[in-house]
Parts: sequence; structure tokens; C-alpha cells
Amino acid sequence: MASSSGDSMGSFPVVPLSRLPVTRSAARQVRICAAYTNEEKPIMNTTTIETPPSKGRVGRRSFLLGSAGAAAAGAMMPFNAAPSFADASVSSALPSGGGVIGPKDPRYLDLRTGNNVRFVAKPDYVHMINSAKDAKKAVQSAVDAGKKVSVRSGGHCFADFVCNSDIEVILDVSTMVGVSYDEKKRAFAVEPGARLSNVYEQLFKRWGVTIPGGICYSVGAGGHIVGGGYGLLSRAHGLVVDHLYAVEVVTVDADGKASIQVATRGSRGALGDLWWAHTGGGGGNFGVVTKYWFRSPHAKGSEPAGQLIEAPSRVLVNALAFPWDQVDETKFRKLMDNWGAWHEEFKDPGTPESHLSSLFNLNHKAHGSLGMFTQIDADAPDATGVLERFIARITDGVDIETSAMTKPNGELPALPDFHQTREISWMQATRMVGTDNPTITNPTSRGAHKSAYFKKRFTDAQLDVMWEQMTREDFTNPDTMMVVFSFGGAVNAVKKDATANVQRDSIFKICLQTFWPDKADDDFYLGWARETFEAMFASSGGVPVPDGQVDGCYINYPDTDMADPKRNRSGVAWSELYYQGNYPRLQRAKKSWDPTNFFTHSLGVELPA
Repeated sequence: MASSSGDSMGSFPVVPLSRLPVTRSAARQVRICAAYTNEEKPIMNTTTIETPPSKGRVGRRSFLLGSAGAAAAGAMMPFNAAPSFADASVSSALPSGGGVIGPKDPRYLDLRTGNNVRFVAKPDYVHMINSAKDAKKAVQSAVDAGKKVSVRSGGHCFADFVCNSDIEVILDVSTMVGVSYDEKKRAFAVEPGARLSNVYEQLFKRWGVTIPGGICYSVGAGGHIVGGGYGLLSRAHGLVVDHLYAVEVVTVDADGKASIQVATRGSRGALGDLWWAHTGGGGGNFGVVTKYWFRSPHAKGSEPAGQLIEAPSRVLVNALAFPWDQVDETKFRKLMDNWGAWHEEFKDPGTPESHLSSLFNLNHKAHGSLGMFTQIDADAPDATGVLERFIARITDGVDIETSAMTKPNGELPALPDFHQTREISWMQATRMVGTDNPTITNPTSRGAHKSAYFKKRFTDAQLDVMWEQMTREDFTNPDTMMVVFSFGGAVNAVKKDATANVQRDSIFKICLQTFWPDKADDDFYLGWARETFEAMFASSGGVPVPDGQVDGCYINYPDTDMADPKRNRSGVAWSELYYQGNYPRLQRAKKSWDPTNFFTHSLGVELPA
């Protein structure tokens, strides 16, 4: 998905919101989000020293539920043409160095936007960064020049954090893609530009280990990790950040001085807060991440293979399509109730069922089918029995003849050969699921995404909304879905305050998303996503206020509507939805490491009052 900032298992909010003004010294406000690329880089061991802080299908309908109407149709280029900067002073003011890309450079047009072309910037320049020292120099240059910057490692930010009209400099770390083993730290080093597919390949082929990250190959380490990071192995092994040992970050102090900091799991005081803030605090809040190190809490011995979770050798995979022409409201409700009941029963860690993970694509009726993908480690206890019982539970009492998944289905590619469960290697499954979905990986599309965690199954009122919105005859875009992801298991074994990622007793999460090609349709599709989401949570002001049934939102699917009182009518702050009781410690880290609020964006962690 697009995560993020792309998590991602995965995906795009809407209007940027102004923040309360904050007093700054020499620094100006920054918007930052991590995203990623796929280039290779020589692998090398690294050592660092901890230092303390210095002080297409488009369907239109004539009206929307609760909306005024649809925008006029029209075509557009995927993103605006590059501006013709007639003022020579812009080019002459560019910093020196071969990594600085100005408006006259042929690469500039592509670097103005990311994976969601709703968001486009017109920066003075893009600075390509290749090391921590390079990042420090680039940040210092921006501070000294009073530039408003954002940071990108590939383009999967789902909001306007990186690309918007106010950004003057984009700091791009996408060429930092190294994956290596650091013997001194007994940990695996991953640079922020490394795409998840490359991380998995390197860790698996060289050492037989992995991290429990997302399925979308093009999401990068930078933002995926700092937002928490989860995937098909998370029910068995927890979040990605549950295995984070250390982080290297370029920060800016109260005097406007950039420096390189390294914080570890064992750090205390302000450095301890800096490490903790990168275990789910979200990208763009504290500095520019230039490296992560991974070592599991249960690591043993001195060999690399003992420092991180062992990657599965083989997995059992099943993919079912539920044709919409066989689905009525009763069957739809039964499917979703069965899904919720199974996840309620098996939410805890340490059971054979915790090795199973599934995602259910509730595609709009215009797509033609619903879809369910399920995977389990073939060497887990009673793997075949667990998978067979899961499928039987989900389909129990539902009179639908499932079929092969013969075309892309929500987050998934076509999987026609897995209507009957098959055993394949884990690496084959990882490549197969993450690399071949033309909807999710289309670099010219526009998108809207909204998220929520669930502690209990869907309510009847929520199912009413889901059925109505996913079956509307006057909405005909097949690239529209609510993806329901398995959660819980080992994720729920960690205390809420052990990491910044606070959601530790959920059973599944959702991502409501729709994709379209034309700017003229933005209001229409944003309206549909908003009305669907807000109707699902109508009893709590249109947002998933944490309570006994739901548990807020996922920061790797950032949605600026959560900070807009016109959309969030709950009276509950956006920060409560994303961070709950962990927010004060994030603010403490902010005060220590970004006291001038140099790094910020439309959902940035705020300095304490």
C-alpha cells in the first residue's frame, strides 16, 4: 500500500491545515515525510558514537450523501508542468554540489511529486543526499538560508507533508539504500531509501533473517519504520519497531545547529526519548533519519543469524474471490461478522493461530468481486489445520461459490493459481504479493485514504454504511476498496507505552481508499471517502475515537481531515486519535530534539505548551 509514508501493508488525506504559530530562532518551519526508492548501493559496515543533545476508471454520480454535488469532468496531465523560472536569481542561489537539482534540470519535473500526484511541490531545488554527513550539511544549509524543507526517501507519503506549494527545498535520501550487518552493534543497518523488497531480499539471502514489514515492495524503510511498520508476519513477530535497536538522525538544536545523533534501545534521558519517538511517532517530527539498526529483544549469541527473527522457509497461501453477483446484504454481513469473530477469538499472542495473517478486500461492487488473501508459515504448529479452519470459519453460513482471483483485487495482484491452498517459498510469496498490482503501484494516480483500528468486530450500524457505500449504483469506480488487515497476536504482547505505537490491543485495522486519474474529480472522490468514513463513525463525531470498539488511526496512513474540526467533530484532538497517552512523551522528545519546530508538517508533533 502505500504506507507510507506507506506502510505499508501498506495509503491519502486531503487539505493541508495550518498549525498554531511557534516561535523559532534562525529556523523556519519544515514539512517532512519519508518515502523511498529502489537503487542499489555498496554494502558496508558502519560504526557510530552516541552523543547527547546540544540544547480509470472513473464513475461519477450527480450527488453525494451529505454533499453538494460532483465536479465537472475534465482531463489533466498526471502533474503540473514544471514552472519556467525566469528569475535567474533562483538558479544562481542554488547550493553548490552535483546533488543539487534545480528547475532547469531535466530530473526536476519528476522530483516535484511522489506516488500520489494530488500533491505537487515547486521547490527552489531538490537536494539528493547520500550519507549522514551529507544530510547534516544539507540541513545546515537550509537552516542558514531560512528555507522551508521537506524530506523524501521515495514518494509514498500519503498526505501533503513532502509536496506542497510552501516547500522551498526537498531533501531526498532515496539513494541511501544500503543494507548491512554492523558487527560492533550486533545489528542490521538499513538506510532510509531502501525499498522493502530490497530489505527483505538482502536480509533473507545473506543472513536468513527478516523484519515483519509490509507487503508493498516500493514502500521504503524511512517512513515505514518510524510510523510503526507492520505486515503479514506481524501477528507472529510484532511490529517492525519491536525489533528496532538504534536510529541515526540529523537534528537541529535551539541555536539552529545541525548535528548527527545516534540513539539506541538502551539509551536513557533525551537520547532514550529520541529512540522511542522513532518507534511509531511518525515521520517528519524530530529530524532526518539516515540509518536504522535492527536487533530483536530476544537476540542471542554473536552470529548475525541470531540477532533478528528467522525468516520463514515456506508458507501456505490461499486467495479467494467472492463474486459480487452472489453477494446480498445478508451474506455480506455474515462474511464480515465471521471475520470479526475469528479475530476477536484469536487476538492474543502465542497461539498456533497467531502465525496466520489475512487481508480482506471489500472492493466496491463496480470491481466485480470481494477478495481474501491468507498466508501462514508452513512450519508453524498445525499450519494446515489452522488455515483450513480459518477459511471454514469465514465462509460458514455464507452461500457463495468462491472463485479464483483472476484479476487484481484491492491491495493484491491477480492470484489465479491459489484458489486451492498452495505451498511456496516465503520469498516467492513476498515477491508475488507485493510487486504486481497496477492499481496500488500506478505512479500517475490520485488517491484518498483513511484508517481505523478495531478492537471488536464491525457494529450493525457500520455494516449498514459499508453495504450502502460499496453497492451504490451511481458510483462506478472499480479502484475503490476498504482493506481489512489482520492485526493482534504478537503485536498485542507489547505494552502500550513500550513504543510510541500505542495501538496494542486491536484485532484488525482498515484502510478505506479510492484511486482516480483526473484532478477535476478530486472533490467527488474525496467527498465519497469522507462521507463513507464519517458515517461509519457518526456516533463519535465522524472519527474513530478510542473506546471499547475502535482504537484511533494509523499514523503511516496520515489523514489531515483528523485535524479539521469540520471533518473531526468529536472534540477529540487529532493527536489523541493517533498517539493517545503516548503523545506527551513525543512532545518531550520534540522539545529536546527540535526545540525550534524546524521539522513539522500538517500533522506534526507539537511542542509542549
